[in-house]
Amino acid sequence: CTPDTRSEGVSLPAAPDALRFTGTQDLFLTPAFHRGAFEIQDLASQLVGLACAPQPGQTWWDACAGEGGKLLHLADQMANKGLIWATDRSERRIMVLRRRAARAKLFNFRTAGWDGSARLPSKTKFDGVLLDAPCSGVGTWQRNPHARWTTTARDVAELAASQTSMLGHIAPSVKPGGRLVYAVCTLTRSETHAVADAFAAAHPQFQPESVLGIGPRVTIWPHEVNANGMFIAAWRRAA
Repeated sequence: CTPDTRSEGVSLPAAPDALRFTGTQDLFLTPAFHRGAFEIQDLASQLVGLACAPQPGQTWWDACAGEGGKLLHLADQMANKGLIWATDRSERRIMVLRRRAARAKLFNFRTAGWDGSARLPSKTKFDGVLLDAPCSGVGTWQRNPHARWTTTARDVAELAASQTSMLGHIAPSVKPGGRLVYAVCTLTRSETHAVADAFAAAHPQFQPESVLGIGPRVTIWPHEVNANGMFIAAWRRAA
């Protein structure tokens, strides 16, 4: 494969604010964690935040924010300035997100529910949108080995259809000149290149944009970086 479709043979950029912990202490119980001095996040997820590269003062949308790991990274890169809309279909996950953000002393966001449908939570036009979509999680099998026995081909097909649909729904929310980033922690072609191909064919106003200075699509392979597997694609909407 060529460098724009996988990380092999390409030097991934370092995460400048990341440290790998190899000790045995439970970091969640440390005073530093409770005062918001650091967060715990897989390296591949941190690279998604770096791929977004939000700037202070911009307006972003983290469309499937979950419990807020990537939101916190985006907010930190924006120096707590500007605004991030954080949405998810689960109110429980949104509540966890709010607690994590409060501990980290990051407040440049607002939350809302979104079920992935065409009914969007805001009419705002964003400088950037991150769709970290629900996926089969094949890239996390290193830490969740049981999942290899429960994931089916039907699951992958249904998730790919949902991912393609969500990308289409959020595309109009990207302002001219804005950036759209698609990320999934899986390695199946149906949920990665096939989804990106379908979106590109249906939305010619979005031009491929470099991911991490490598190419418009990057696959992070677990055996290469000792992290979760991740696929990232990015586009820039024509001005």
